[in-house]
Amino acid sequence: MTTTTAEAPRAPDIDEATAPRTPWPVLRSVVATLLTAVTVFVLATFATFALGAASGSDPAAVALGEVATQADVDRLNHQFGLDRPFLVRYVDWIGGAIGGDLGNSWFTTIPVGDSIAQAFPVSLSIAAGATLVALVFGFLGGVLAAVTRGGAIDRVITLLSTVAATVPAFVAAIGLILLFSYAIPVFPVAGYTPPERSIAAWLTCLVLPSVALSLDAGADIARQLRTSLVGTLGENFIVGARVHGLGPGRIVFRHALPIASGPALSALGVHAPRLVGGAVITEVIFGMPGLGQLANRAALQGDVPVVQGVLLVTIAVIVVVGAILNVVISRTAGTERSAA
Repeated sequence: MTTTTAEAPRAPDIDEATAPRTPWPVLRSVVATLLTAVTVFVLATFATFALGAASGSDPAAVALGEVATQADVDRLNHQFGLDRPFLVRYVDWIGGAIGGDLGNSWFTTIPVGDSIAQAFPVSLSIAAGATLVALVFGFLGGVLAAVTRGGAIDRVITLLSTVAATVPAFVAAIGLILLFSYAIPVFPVAGYTPPERSIAAWLTCLVLPSVALSLDAGADIARQLRTSLVGTLGENFIVGARVHGLGPGRIVFRHALPIASGPALSALGVHAPRLVGGAVITEVIFGMPGLGQLANRAALQGDVPVVQGVLLVTIAVIVVVGAILNVVISRTAGTERSAA
């Protein structure tokens, strides 16, 4: 799902601010978001299944070995359901996936859902941690840069944002490992500790992957918020608030920030697929047993059901995140921006 980033919304007039809001615009936005999300999900899963079907993998021949007869291969292909028409297999696969059944691995016969259930919390932890870091530092940097427009803090934040946006996640990950795991041994080099075993160890092992993955998104959020907030702070209603004696903190956080946050949330929507996909790459660098490791092993073995299951879950997460952002943007900014 993609997000279109637009300019900051126009500040509301007094009559607009006092007029009662009707639920219909929000309801229309929710319905449109759901329709778009369903369409994207169907098209993406169809393409995913089609690529798996076109891969030319012959799991029966691989599993049975060279001594297997053609009759044995045909019998195992029938067991896997590979002798049925493509559309029939897709409908059965997507129907089973909606019900929680992603099939079994061709080589280990372990249910794909079980394998994903073990790996998914790792990737979700990294993606959620990176999103949290990007939001915190992006909004903090954007607000500081906007309220100190033209000053030294503004220039420093702009410079750091520009540099951070140009550093790939895997380069940042290697640099952070060298700095904070070897030169200054504060965080572990690799590995993953489940939260049920130790919350402190779980948070510690997520710090470096989350920071490495969040740089690009945090920098973009800071730039978008800074630009939007500077424009909003120059609106007439902000000038009127200053004249009436409202404090700077109340003006920024209660009146200006809710209006100016739309472009920053749109930027987060743009980076949502990168955060989810980047978690797969980052966990490989940090040796974490997430969806990336699972998909990598399955791809090397030609285990198509596992690869398709991982892609399906990834697509579902991206679609859900985009739909949520769409609703949030429609509520906070009141514009036609789309995260779907």
